[in-house]
Amino acid sequence: MSQIDSQTHGKFKVFAGKLGADNNLGELADQVSTFASANRIAAKSIGVEYLESAESLIITLGYRDDEEHYPIRLETVSLGQMSELGQDFSALEQKMSEASRSVENIICHELFVTDDKDFLMVFMTHQ
Repeated sequence: MSQIDSQTHGKFKVFAGKLGADNNLGELADQVSTFASANRIAAKSIGVEYLESAESLIITLGYRDDEEHYPIRLETVSLGQMSELGQDFSALEQKMSEASRSVENIICHELFVTDDKDFLMVFMTHQ
């Protein structure tokens, strides 16, 4: 039986800041987790956009506030350089699958590319 009704959502919070060392989310990951915990929300989705011209990262968190809270965490995994992964995306798909095996309890994911053309995968996980 599908439980899609519990995944639908219509509330959002926006976070913005700089990438951390080694292209991780740095303080932004903590801000997202802290918001979810402090506001007792049920996180459902993330969006990630890297703004090259501003060297800034925008993260959106989709959530519900009408169901039980659970703790979340954001984790970033580098998948490699665009030039190394080819044009047909099969190598990127493989790297995504490999990265997912290193992370437990994945709720959702997002992919973004830095100005250095590094593919990064962000996983939102249940803790």
